[in-house]
Amino acid sequence: MSCRKIETSAWFATILLAAFLGQAHGQQTTGTGVDGILADQQNGTSSDPQTGNPLLNSFGQPRSSADSRQQDNGQQSNGQQDIGQQDSRQQDSRQQINGVNLQNAPEQDRTALDERRSAATSSRDLNQLPPDPPTEFQRLVQSSTGRMLPLYGSRLFRNAPSTFAPLDRVPVPLDYVIGPGDELLIQVWGQVTLNARYTVDRAGNIYVPQVGTVRVAGLPFAQLQSFLKAQMGRVFRNFDLNVNMGQLRSIQIFVVGQARRPGSYTVSSLSTLVDALFVTGGPTPQGSLRHIQLKRAGDVVVDFDLYDLLQRGDKSKDAPLLPGDVIYIPPVGLQVAIAGSVNAPAIYELKSTNSTVAEALALAAGPTSVASETRARLEHVDAHSMRSVTDLTLDQSGLSTTLRDGDILELAAVTDRFRNGVTLHGNVANPGHYAWKPGMRVGDLIPDRDALITRDYWLRRGRLGEPVLTYTPYCPRETTPAKTAETSPANTAVSGDCIPIPAAESLSPNDPRQSTGRIAPQSNSSAAASGSTRGTASAAVGRMEGEFQPRNDVTLSAPDIDWSYAVVERQDKSTLTTSLIPFNLGRLVLDGDASQNIELQPSDVVTIFSKADIRVPQTQQTRFVRLEGEFLSSGVYSVMPGETLQHLVARAGGLTSDAYLYGSEFTRESTRRIQQQRLNEYVDQISLQAGINAANSAGRNISAVDTAAAAALQGQNQNIISSLRQARASGRIVLNLQPDTSAASELPALSLENGDTFIVPHRPSTVSVAGAVYNPNTFLFEPGRRVGYYVGLAGGANHDADRKRAYVIRADGSVISKQQISSLRRNAFDSLHVYPGDTVIVPLNLNKGATLRNVVDIAQIFGQFGIALAAANVIF
Repeated sequence: MSCRKIETSAWFATILLAAFLGQAHGQQTTGTGVDGILADQQNGTSSDPQTGNPLLNSFGQPRSSADSRQQDNGQQSNGQQDIGQQDSRQQDSRQQINGVNLQNAPEQDRTALDERRSAATSSRDLNQLPPDPPTEFQRLVQSSTGRMLPLYGSRLFRNAPSTFAPLDRVPVPLDYVIGPGDELLIQVWGQVTLNARYTVDRAGNIYVPQVGTVRVAGLPFAQLQSFLKAQMGRVFRNFDLNVNMGQLRSIQIFVVGQARRPGSYTVSSLSTLVDALFVTGGPTPQGSLRHIQLKRAGDVVVDFDLYDLLQRGDKSKDAPLLPGDVIYIPPVGLQVAIAGSVNAPAIYELKSTNSTVAEALALAAGPTSVASETRARLEHVDAHSMRSVTDLTLDQSGLSTTLRDGDILELAAVTDRFRNGVTLHGNVANPGHYAWKPGMRVGDLIPDRDALITRDYWLRRGRLGEPVLTYTPYCPRETTPAKTAETSPANTAVSGDCIPIPAAESLSPNDPRQSTGRIAPQSNSSAAASGSTRGTASAAVGRMEGEFQPRNDVTLSAPDIDWSYAVVERQDKSTLTTSLIPFNLGRLVLDGDASQNIELQPSDVVTIFSKADIRVPQTQQTRFVRLEGEFLSSGVYSVMPGETLQHLVARAGGLTSDAYLYGSEFTRESTRRIQQQRLNEYVDQISLQAGINAANSAGRNISAVDTAAAAALQGQNQNIISSLRQARASGRIVLNLQPDTSAASELPALSLENGDTFIVPHRPSTVSVAGAVYNPNTFLFEPGRRVGYYVGLAGGANHDADRKRAYVIRADGSVISKQQISSLRRNAFDSLHVYPGDTVIVPLNLNKGATLRNVVDIAQIFGQFGIALAAANVIF
C-alpha cells in the first residue's frame, strides 16, 4: 500500500515538473474561461475549466481532448504513459507553403521561405535574359569557318529550370549532417508514446522531456535514430522509435569570380555545388567550366570539372555545401574551336596546356561517319601577331599534334563521288547507284521492259481498286428544303433522302460532297464551277439536278515513256567537260539493237525520260478524247496516230438519228489556256485604262458633286473589272458546220489532242430570247421563222433596250450582231433566219439619257456665255 502511494506521488511530481518546464519553454495558453475551452475543443486539446490553462502530458505538451476523456473514463491501458499524443487533425490544419508552417513558424523559417521565393524568381528572370553577345574568339571562328559556333555548355544554364534546386519533400540522404535550424520529427510508440517536432537550436541541441538536452549537431542522418534511441533508452523501456527530417535549415554561401550572378545566396542545406551553379546561372562566357573551385575555410575542397557531368554524366565530385562555403569560378582557360564534320561542333575549353588533337576530337564526340581522314585544317594564332594554316591527316602523327590557345580545327567531309559506280535515274522502277564493272553497258541497268515502269505508276493503279463512297443523289433546287434542325443536310442524308443543294451553289467535280478518289472528267460540263458560262451543247447533254454526279474517269496513271530518246551523261577526266551521249531507248529495249547498247564508264549517269519531261510530236503522244452525247458508243477513246475527229467518230460507231451536229461543242485544254491568257491581258488593259481615266478626271473635277460622281463611276468600273477577272475561258472551238449537217463525214478533219472533248446534243426544239424584252423566255422552234418573230413573242424590246446592238448566239457558238448586217432594208436583222438552239439577245442601253445631259450642259454653257456678254455691255 505504501509503495502504491509512493508511485502516485512520484507520478504527480512528474506532471508538475513537466508543466513547469513546458511553461518555461514558451508553451502558450489557448484561452481562458469558456472561450478558451471552446477553442481547445476545436483544436483538439484539453484545458482546465477553472484556469483555462491547457492540460499537459508528461512531456509538457498540450494534451488532446481524446486523451483527457480516456483518462477520465479510467481507460489507461496497463500503466502505459501517454507522452503527448497529438491529434493528427491539428497538424493537418496548419497552413503549409513549400513545407513551412506559416502559422507558428519561427522567424528563420519565414526568412528561408522568402529567400527560396527570391531564388525561384531569379531563376525565372534568368530564363528571360537575352543571348550572350559573341566573344571575340567566336567572331574569329565565324570569319574562318563561315558559321557561328556556340560555347560548349553555355546552353545548359541558359534555360535552367527553377525546379532543379532540392525540394523540401525529397528524401534526406543518409550522409546528411544535422545542424542548427533542422527540424526533427520524432515518433515513439510502445509503452511510451510520442509524436513531436523538435528544432535544433544554435548550440546543436534538442530538448526531449524526461530525457533532457540531447546534442545532435554533427551527426549523420544515418546515425540519428540509433543515437536518439540510446539516449531515450536510459529512461524508458519497451518502446520503438522513428526519426525523420522536417523543415531543413538554410545555409549561406558565396559565389564569386566569373559567375553570371555573383553574390551571397541562401540555399537549402541539401544543396550541392552543381545546384548552386544552376541557381546562380552558371559561368559567364568568360568563365571556366573545367576548374570550378569549392573553397571552405580558405582551402580548396573540390576542383570540379563540369565537362565530366556534360559528357559522361559523372557527378561524383559534386560536394554538398556547408555554411560559409565559397564557389569560385576562375577565368576561362585555353579555348579551341572544333568545326566541320564532327558530331558536336563548338568551342571547347582545354583542361591542360598539352592537350592533343585526339583529346579535342573526343570532346566534340569524334568525327562523323562521313568525315575525311586525309583532309583536316588547323589554324594557329602565332605569337598573337598573325594566323597560319596547317594541313593535317587524322593518323597517329596528326592526332598527337598539340593544340594551342585560339586554334581552329576543321574537318572536311568526303566528297559525294562514287569511285566505281554508275547512276540510273528518271522514269525507271529502281533509280539509284549501281556498281560499275568492266564491260558494263546500258542494257545491264535496264534488263527488261518492267524496269521502266515507275513505282508511282503501280501505286496509282493500286488505288483504283480501293472502295469509294456509295452514290448519294442531290435534290433539285426547287424542292430544296429549308436548313433547319429537322431538314439539315446531315439529317437528310442519314434518313436516306437526297442531299439538298443551296440555291446559289453550283457543285463542281472537286466538291467534297462527291469525293471519288479519282480525277474528275475534264469536260466542259464543269465549266460552270470554274466561273464560265456553260455551252448549249454541254447544257443539253448535262445531267439534271437530282441525278448522280460523275464519279469515274479514265486518265493516265503516269506519263508514258519516251522511247525515242534517252541519254548518258559523261564527264571527261582530263578536261572535266561534260558531254551527252543520246541513244534510242525503244530500239534498245524493244528491238534489241546492239548499236544502242552503249558501254558505260565509271561515274556515268543514265537518264530515262517520259513524255511529260520532253514535248514530243503529237503523233507520239498518248491522247485520250471524250465523246459525249448522241454517239452510238459514247466514252473515252485513245487516239491512233494520224487519226482525226472525223475518223474517231466513225470508229465510235457514228451518230444517232437525234444528233444535232450544228449545236455540237468541241473543247480543248490548250485552247482554253490561250483564251484565258488573252482574257487576262484584256482585263489588265481595261484596268490600266480605267486608272488613267480616273486620274485624268480627278483634275477636271471642279465641284463636290463632280468628285462624288467620279468616285461612284470609279467604283463601278472596279466592280466590272473584278467580275471580268472571275471569268473563265471555256476552250471551245467553233467547227463552222452548216445548220443542216447530219453526217459524221461532214465533220472537219481536225487533228486531236489529249484531253479534247466533243459533245453532240440531241436536236433541240426551242429558241431562247433574253435581255431587254418584256418577257425573256424560251419558245418552240418553228421552221422558217425569223428573229423579229421570236422577239415579238417575247413582247418586243422595252424602253431600256439598245436595239442597235442586238445579236444572235448560234447553236454552234458563233455570234451575229445587228451591226454586222449591212442592208438597205431597215429590218434586215429582224429578217435573219433562226435555227434550233439559237438565242436572241437584246442588250440594255446603259448610256440612255446621256444625250439629254449633253444638251443641258450645252444650254448652261450658252446661258453663261450670254450672261457674260450682257455684263460686258453694261460695263463698257
